[in-house]
Amino acid sequence: MSVNTILLTDFTDPRFRAAFQAYFAELKIPVQDWDSLFQEMNDEGTNRAYLLPDRWNGASGFLQFQLTGFSNWFFTEPFGFIREFWVAPALRRRGYGSLLLDMAERYFVEHGAYRALLTADDAVDFYLARGYRKAPGVTAKNDMEVLTKTLR
Repeated sequence: MSVNTILLTDFTDPRFRAAFQAYFAELKIPVQDWDSLFQEMNDEGTNRAYLLPDRWNGASGFLQFQLTGFSNWFFTEPFGFIREFWVAPALRRRGYGSLLLDMAERYFVEHGAYRALLTADDAVDFYLARGYRKAPGVTAKNDMEVLTKTLR
């Protein structure tokens, strides 16, 4: 599948904003101050997103991610965290989600992270089919299922 994607670091980009707002509308999550939310994403400095542009200069999907890591007094392990992931309903089951996930996983490996982590309350079967496994003993603040994949 040959699709042009855009790597974003500016979450005030109108294409990302529109796609993210459609995603939250689908989830029925209200947001009082969108400008502050997108600025907060920028201020964190580690967020990235692959944007799936549409032909009308908008976006029909995105995958937001960041490189982060686990660390204690002895070990450090970098990993990739899939933060948010959405493909427009009309484009689901056509390979676009797999494309975006593949791109993020390649980004992680290219930047030294060999494990990916995410939370999911739906589409768990999609992630399991893509090689993710449930991470027993790992809990998330959002109380969603935690899934992990060893990359490479």
